[in-house]
Amino acid sequence: MVPKKLLWVFPALLSLAAPVLASLSVGHNFSPTVLLDYGILHGSRNRSTGIVSFYGVPFADPPVGGLRWKKPVFPPSKHLGIIDAAKFGKACISPDKYDAVTQSEDCLFLNVYMPAGTTFFEQLPVMVWIHGGGFQSGNTYTADPTLLLQSSASPMIFVSIEYRLGQFGFLAGDAVKNDGAINAGLLDQRAALQWVHRYIRHFGGDPNRVTIWGESAGAGSTMFQLMGYGGDTQGLFHAAMGDSPSLSFMPPYDGEYTKGIFSNFTDLAGCGSETETMKCLRRAESDTLIAAGTELLYNYNSTLYIFAPVFDGTFFQMRPVEAFQAGQIAKVPALFGCVLFLPIQGIFKVKFQSRSNTNEGATWSNSLRDSNANTSMPNATELTVYNFLQGQFASLTEVSFERALELYPLEDYNNSLILQGQQMYGEMRYICTALLVNSGIHGIGQPAYQYRYDNPIHGSNHAYDLQAMFPANLQAITDLEEDSKVLFAAMREYWTSFVTGGSPVSKSSSANWELSNNASNGSPRILLHPGMIGMEMIPDDLSERCAFWHELSSETMS
Repeated sequence: MVPKKLLWVFPALLSLAAPVLASLSVGHNFSPTVLLDYGILHGSRNRSTGIVSFYGVPFADPPVGGLRWKKPVFPPSKHLGIIDAAKFGKACISPDKYDAVTQSEDCLFLNVYMPAGTTFFEQLPVMVWIHGGGFQSGNTYTADPTLLLQSSASPMIFVSIEYRLGQFGFLAGDAVKNDGAINAGLLDQRAALQWVHRYIRHFGGDPNRVTIWGESAGAGSTMFQLMGYGGDTQGLFHAAMGDSPSLSFMPPYDGEYTKGIFSNFTDLAGCGSETETMKCLRRAESDTLIAAGTELLYNYNSTLYIFAPVFDGTFFQMRPVEAFQAGQIAKVPALFGCVLFLPIQGIFKVKFQSRSNTNEGATWSNSLRDSNANTSMPNATELTVYNFLQGQFASLTEVSFERALELYPLEDYNNSLILQGQQMYGEMRYICTALLVNSGIHGIGQPAYQYRYDNPIHGSNHAYDLQAMFPANLQAITDLEEDSKVLFAAMREYWTSFVTGGSPVSKSSSANWELSNNASNGSPRILLHPGMIGMEMIPDDLSERCAFWHELSSETMS
């Protein structure tokens, strides 16, 4: 073991030696070790899976105290000595699900997984996972990449990252702009990608073959990274994937909506009357800020997500719809899609059979405490549907909603307000976003691949497609019926081959995943269904509805 004193005397020398020492130690039967210029990582090796893991690797200084709401300090500014990388670091704080045991403000960690025996000289492609959770919750703990790494026809490295959430990652307003960083959580993601670019060689990875991937808010994050700084990747990634990309409400940082959230939060944190608000917030106890965020979420009882990215004029130079339509995005290949269930013949009325019933929007309204925005209430009306949507997109007008009703007439949904509302929400937030991204990528001349996931056996609700990638346990995969087993294997092969070879291919399925060739909707797309995998065209009526929502961008995004 290197004497701890030497770590402080010769950090530069250790940094130069790190690649060689890492190549010698990662494949050993004992604790795998990698030396970085700011610390020595001791990871773990799982003999049953053949995977070496480094958990809880710090990629920036802890964003606490004076670094709250500041751009992440990358790389860590102090030498950290020996780092136990055999266990997860703390996850970032979720204001709606705070757990003091597993969550902390000190949370800027990432995890690295690789095949055992990987050496520095292999330069493997890298898949970087950004978790979802509405920018208010989620962590890397459940993203076990064992099956992904084992399914990949070519070896690769998997990295998962934490980023600040809720009030710690997405508090905005003039005060934050003047003395801090707007969209700190997205800047954390950039810092993690900078870490990958600088250090992944030490783990046998290729910094020039990095693909970013996420689901829900994580897919929204990959979309935002595609358009960040006017589409400048800064050389940090060369491809992007997204499962159910979330186009969330994006008001300006200095608008009335954002100012209202900031004012309410600072009042609840006891800093509302202070002349130097940010100094007060940075002096506050962590528990005080957590309680303020939790109470704020409770007070907005018709809104699912209060804290999310806002338009700042810096990271975001255009809003998403305008950026993708104008081609102001990164010039890289992409693979995006969503969960979309098509009703079986005979279940719904004939008129409804021509429509797509999305489960992307299911259950969201039912969880709201405001009965006036909860479509499951017995006295619900179409005004309830409007209240639900307006709670998520605060600037949506009743005039625009009336226009939407012409595209989503209630009788087409068996007179069910729940189905009507979930269809609108699922399309405007998730499904139409996948079309937007793929059409934009195709429009700039880059390869674009689009999918639709439909699994009536195991469910087609939002995020259910991740069952194929990160099952709760390996037995869950073993117990699958044959059609879903083949489907899930094919999905892992498609996703990993896109990372390792640039195009999605599968040995489990004979279906050839064709490129998108339509600049208006990203059609065609592949259908991922148990016992039925193949290409399909995107229906005209869906394209029409998506065009309607995207035309409202200046209204619903401001």
